[in-house]
Amino acid sequence: MFDRNPPVAKDAPDTSGFIQRSSSLAGSVYEAIFAQLMSLKIAPGSRITVDNLVRELNVSQTPIREALGRLEGEGLVVKTHLIGYSAAPQIARRRFDELYQLRLLLEPDSAARAALAMDEQKLAVLREVAGVMGRREGGDERLRYSTFARQDAVFHDRILEFAGNELIRETLNHQHTHFHIFRLMFHSRVTEEALDEHEALLAAFAAGDASAAEKAMRVHLEHSRDRLLPAFD
Repeated sequence: MFDRNPPVAKDAPDTSGFIQRSSSLAGSVYEAIFAQLMSLKIAPGSRITVDNLVRELNVSQTPIREALGRLEGEGLVVKTHLIGYSAAPQIARRRFDELYQLRLLLEPDSAARAALAMDEQKLAVLREVAGVMGRREGGDERLRYSTFARQDAVFHDRILEFAGNELIRETLNHQHTHFHIFRLMFHSRVTEEALDEHEALLAAFAAGDASAAEKAMRVHLEHSRDRLLPAFD
C-alpha cells in the first residue's frame, strides 16, 4: 500500500491573462486557441480567421499558423484548400457511442494492470496530472475547463502507459477522444464530478488494488458517457 497523502501543490501560476507568456509564444497561442475550442467559444464547424486571431491575441500570423497546424494534427481544426481553417465538426452520436464502447473494453483492464505495476514514483505522477490538487483554484472558468480537458487526457494516457500495452495506448491516443468529448458540453459539472472519480482511481492505485481500479475506471467512464449524452438531445 502506498502513501495516500498527496504532495503539497506548488503555487499556481497567474492565469489572469489569456496568453500565458511563461512558455514559448507559439505554445501560448496554441493554448489560447485550444481553450476557445474546448469551451465552445469557437463553435464546432465555424470558420477560424487568422486575421481575427491576430487582432484578438495581438500576435503575428506565424505563431497562429503554427498553433492551427498543431491543432489540425490533433483533429480539432480542419484546413480546406482555398478556404482556410475551421473548427472540426462535433462528433456524431454514433461515433460517441463507439468511442465509449472502445474505452470500456480497454481502459478498465488497463487500470487494473496499472494498479498491479504501481509504485511511489508512478503514483506521484498520477497525482500530479489527475487535476485534483488544483480543483479549487479560481480564475477564468473557460481556461480551467480547457486545462482539465488536457489534464484528463494526460491522466488516462499515463494509466495506459503504466499498464504496459503500447498498442492499446497508441490506439486510444490516435482517436483524440478526450478533446472531442470535452467539446460536446461546457459545464463545470463535467469537471467537478470527473475529479471525484479521479480521486477514487487514485485511492485504488495507492492501495495497489487491481479490482478496485478496474471498477473505479468503469464507473468513471460510464458516468462520463452519461454526463455528456444530453449534448445530443
